[in-house]
Amino acid sequence: MEKGKIYAISISAERGTLKKEVAECMITPQGLEGDGHAGDWSRQITCLNYESLKKSNEKNGLEMGPGDMAENILIEGLDFGQIAAGTKLRLGESAVIEVSQIGKPDHPSIVTKTFGVSLLPHEGLFCRVVEPGMIKKGDAAAVVEQQS
Repeated sequence: MEKGKIYAISISAERGTLKKEVAECMITPQGLEGDGHAGDWSRQITCLNYESLKKSNEKNGLEMGPGDMAENILIEGLDFGQIAAGTKLRLGESAVIEVSQIGKPDHPSIVTKTFGVSLLPHEGLFCRVVEPGMIKKGDAAAVVEQQS
């Protein structure tokens, strides 16, 4: 079982805005509490690889931080290249999310308009909640059921 950690958690009340970092957050059956993307659909939570954000910053001369890519959860130490749709991740002690899709159609988002670059259309893990639970920065993030 591959393990990493939650580098940061970010939420925003409305869609189409950059997200702000929070120290902890409840994952409800609808998604992250207080986040505009929570709801009854397949993209309740968005995860991004922290290493990809660091590489993008270096390549583009930027200093983007948590939430600037409009992601909910930055995860450090997991190889996102080995994660397929259907893979389940445990976050913290009890929350479980399932990857519903990888990437999404690109559009002129707030991220692209603000920074000129966006990672979610190519690398974002869009997930739905399987098991709710409280998560906090620094909690474990692990692949618990791998799809190929």
